[in-house]
Amino acid sequence: MAESWDGSYDPGSQSDDSHHFERLRVEPIYDAFVCPLTKQVMRDPVALENGQTFEREAIEKWFRECKESGRNLVCPLTEKELKSTDLNPSIALRNTIEEWTARNEAVQIDMACRSLNLGSPESDVMHSLKYIQYMCHKSRSNKQVVRNADLIPMIIEMLKSTSRRVRCKALETLQTVVEDDADNKAILAEGDTVRTIVKFLSHEPSIEREEAVSLLLELSKSEALCEKIGSINGAILILVGMTSSKSENLSTVEKADKTLENLEKCENNVRQMAENGRLQPLLNQILEGPLETKLSMASYLGELVLNNDVEVHVARTVGTSLIDIMRSGTVQSREAALKALNQISSYEASAKVLIEAGILPPLVKDLFTVGTLPMRLKEVSATILANVVNSGNDFDLIPVGPDHQTLVSEDIVHNLLYLISNTGPAIECKLLQVLVGLTSSPSTVLNVVAAIKSSGAIISLVQFIEAPQRDLRVASIKLLHNVSPHMGEELADALRGTAGQLGSLFKVVAENVGITEEQAAAVGLLAELPERDLGLTRQMLDEKRLSPNHLQSGKDPSGGD
Repeated sequence: MAESWDGSYDPGSQSDDSHHFERLRVEPIYDAFVCPLTKQVMRDPVALENGQTFEREAIEKWFRECKESGRNLVCPLTEKELKSTDLNPSIALRNTIEEWTARNEAVQIDMACRSLNLGSPESDVMHSLKYIQYMCHKSRSNKQVVRNADLIPMIIEMLKSTSRRVRCKALETLQTVVEDDADNKAILAEGDTVRTIVKFLSHEPSIEREEAVSLLLELSKSEALCEKIGSINGAILILVGMTSSKSENLSTVEKADKTLENLEKCENNVRQMAENGRLQPLLNQILEGPLETKLSMASYLGELVLNNDVEVHVARTVGTSLIDIMRSGTVQSREAALKALNQISSYEASAKVLIEAGILPPLVKDLFTVGTLPMRLKEVSATILANVVNSGNDFDLIPVGPDHQTLVSEDIVHNLLYLISNTGPAIECKLLQVLVGLTSSPSTVLNVVAAIKSSGAIISLVQFIEAPQRDLRVASIKLLHNVSPHMGEELADALRGTAGQLGSLFKVVAENVGITEEQAAAVGLLAELPERDLGLTRQMLDEKRLSPNHLQSGKDPSGGD
């Protein structure tokens, strides 16, 4: 009857190698050690009322099957009916089996120690590696046995083998040895072992590469090893590449992805991932990390070079969080937020996202309020403002102050003009660019013109034509060009008394370097000046330059070609 038992009991789901090692005994096996049902050496022998001994799990399964099938409860060996399902532990037999097993395993371990060297035949090395895996699968405590026998350094040495089969089996064995064992992982953290494992990632798609990823996934469960893996040059770059590779098998891609998720425990790894195109972990830290981490990641975000699509994604993901930090944080936190916002505001679409998130009011407040920010950060604020203004929104409809002022409200433009005249060239340039943006739209240019007229700022704006900084000079000429159709007389008056600025305009036009942005703006500005202003025309002739109408006709003012 025992022969008819389905035999599906599987202690530990043993492989063919396991069966082989079960049968491989240095000392002879005794019949009393073997369970009549499983035909394997017992680990927890128990006796029935009739004295027959079986593996506990196997006989319990037998009892369940008898009950479920409606059969009489019988001994599977004698087929005699049993009155009770009581099981009595065979302690003496179990101790004897354990001692016998330990002696056999000790001899096998010794054989493995002698075989694990680069000079041994491949078959012996493979046999030893398989036996070590069998040992570790059989009992978790055997991982300590492997460690105490100093087998781990020997397995690591096999990674240098000239045999690909041996290298692959060594990687696989190391994974088995370190799985859920912090002490064994600590051994792999020593020396250059992790670097050696990472090198296997650079191999073309192969079994070695797959085994290396599997091993790194297990090692990455240790925070100490996360830092170690991330410190290996190229490790994160290769793993990130594998997650988007179409040539890798799906399992390897998933393991690479999970490894990277584990590596996110270290901030430096998150930075490396961002550098290599895996930006989401950094964004998650800005959204959910502790304050110190948020600031660190925001600051680092400001150093990255992002393409336009990524800028939009970043703005949508963390734009609001960065604006909140900028609005209410310390100078240190606001610096980090401004650094990131400066980076992601440079593209028109992402700038629009930031405007919708409410970036304008805190920017304007920081620029206009004395003592809120040091001048170096006001410069960053001015740069961001210039970026978002050039995104083409209707800024006459977006409130930026408590009294519903907009960027083109008279008092706001007056404040911008005041800063332009009383700060350094860097901020002046950015704020001039803000006004260039505001005067480029028909819906807002008249508001700015009115504010310039009421403040009398045209004279100071004209002076920037002679600025030694090219960016500052270009911004001022473009601004004057934009407003010239609406304030020709005022502009002519300002230029009439300042021959230096007028001469500078002609000098720009005469530059023989192709048509530059500065030249185009200068020509446009000169062309917009009133043609019948005799004082201005005389001054232009005194400069021996072209008058505005001759600039258009291409003729010399003296009448020649």
